[in-house]
Amino acid sequence: MSRSNPYRMTEEKPLAYGPSLRHTLTEPLASLRLLGRRSLLALVGITVGCASVVALLNIGHNAANESIKMFRGLGSDIIVARFSAVPGVNMSPAPAKLDTKAATRSLSGIAHIAPAILYSTDVYAASRKHNLSIVGTSPDLQDVMNLHIGNGRFLTIYDSQSTYAVLGANAAKELNLVEPIGSQIQVGNYLFEVVGILAKQGQNPLIPLPMDDAIVLPIEGMRRITPTPEINSIIARGRRTETLPEDAIALKDYLSPLAPDHSVQVQIPQQLLDGIKKQSQTFSYLLAGVGSISLLVGGIGIMNLMIMNVSERRREIGVRMALGARPWDITVLFLLEAGVLTSVGAVTGAIIGVFAGWLFVEVSEWEFSLFALALPLGIISSVAIGLFFGLYPARSAARLEPVQALRDD
Repeated sequence: MSRSNPYRMTEEKPLAYGPSLRHTLTEPLASLRLLGRRSLLALVGITVGCASVVALLNIGHNAANESIKMFRGLGSDIIVARFSAVPGVNMSPAPAKLDTKAATRSLSGIAHIAPAILYSTDVYAASRKHNLSIVGTSPDLQDVMNLHIGNGRFLTIYDSQSTYAVLGANAAKELNLVEPIGSQIQVGNYLFEVVGILAKQGQNPLIPLPMDDAIVLPIEGMRRITPTPEINSIIARGRRTETLPEDAIALKDYLSPLAPDHSVQVQIPQQLLDGIKKQSQTFSYLLAGVGSISLLVGGIGIMNLMIMNVSERRREIGVRMALGARPWDITVLFLLEAGVLTSVGAVTGAIIGVFAGWLFVEVSEWEFSLFALALPLGIISSVAIGLFFGLYPARSAARLEPVQALRDD
């Protein structure tokens, strides 16, 4: 029976090299606390930089949303078609009128369609001359543009051969008629009777018709104003927003045979909305770039603080290296200090930035929507800038010679 050797040495696990994880994480906090106001000033620099980036990104995001929402409210189901000249082709005039009933029957995706002839001429009322826009159109325009009547009525299908006119809100004010409804105005060489006044509509950038400043006439009566009337644009309202691109193509195919010498250009709001969205994104990136400048200033503040910190702790660095600390340990020590400082500043700045963005949106009376990428972008970029600017002082500390560092006062 074998006996165990009492003198046999037991195997022991080697001790881990360097400080513990807890000590590694708590030491930077103690070092920064000793720096006092200087670390606080560097912290403020990073906080302001991160807050600027987060706030400006959120402001740009909400400004883009507000612009898109405004244009959607102007009619996301509107299609605008125009007859354009073809270079180098002897053209016949564009159509002077459009059979709207036949068009809606042929185009199942179109709910309402109205042609428009835009013309400018002198208008005489109460012995005074005014230069106003004339819009020759069909009664369907009221449904296409959701026109509201302030007084009287709009044109009907029975007014095609009549000399009736409907005034826009601003045009009625300019003409300054005592009793507008039933009054007569002279357009060209003809007298037209005012049968209605539109309520103020506001300018719609999607539709090239200044309805507030115009006088609306039956499109059939435009020959009384100009000898060769030509349709400038055709405005249609789709039944479904989802099928608007297909409806626009169908409308273009329908209109092309009506004006073979012209090019038919069709525009839908989605194209404009996409352009606005792209411009808004560019604007947001510009704002983020402006905020990044203040973030760079905060990073320079971190670098300045860490350089002074290394300069004041040269003797400590020499002692650490003399006791066995490796250059990597010194680098990690100072990088952690920079990382802790920038992390606290980044989180604080992100919170302040969200609040500042929300406050700006509330003052602007917009609907606030948090830009999800603003927080990670602001925090990560702040920490990255802090570590980048803290790397040089940390590497400088790691390159010190222990003997030289211990000799320094």
